[in-house]
Amino acid sequence: MGASLIMAIGVQNAFVLRQGLKQRHVLATVLSATICDVVLIAAGVLGFGLLVEKFPQLITIVTWGGAAFLTVYALKSFYSAFQTQTLDQKTAKGMLGEGDVKKTVALILALSLFNPHVYLDTVVLLGGLSAAFEGMGRYVFGMGAIVASICWFFGLGYGARFLAPLFEKPRAWQILDILIGIVMLLIAAKLVL
Repeated sequence: MGASLIMAIGVQNAFVLRQGLKQRHVLATVLSATICDVVLIAAGVLGFGLLVEKFPQLITIVTWGGAAFLTVYALKSFYSAFQTQTLDQKTAKGMLGEGDVKKTVALILALSLFNPHVYLDTVVLLGGLSAAFEGMGRYVFGMGAIVASICWFFGLGYGARFLAPLFEKPRAWQILDILIGIVMLLIAAKLVL
């Protein structure tokens, strides 16, 4: 669940991917994105999960809300699949110039923390779903989401240079967006069922 939410191509992931393609401040970028996710996932699992225990009807609201959210994201991915997209070294420089590490960290923090979807994904959705597990299960669920976040951001940031030739082709973006859309629809269906 955590991996599917983190892997949705959005502004934050696009920035991490661009920094990886440019090979500029990759460690600072992936660490900043990861730390934001870890803190927010932990807040969701520890705080929102406890709130759901006191108000069990919230789990139903979060489940249906999460299914709706994932469906909308899936539709956005399918829509995006039919748009012409490429990401090459030339366009990769568009989001941030050759700024210093402080500017890079400030931008990734802004992209992470000023994005309302990050709160819905980590605090509300993952926090609410963690409440469905009893005892240590909640924390294992949270750790799974945290490990998925760490693996994703480090893999995306450092793996980007290997993907650079692939993502110069619009077809690669189409395939990725379609796969993300399918995964999100399957998870939304599983939540509803």
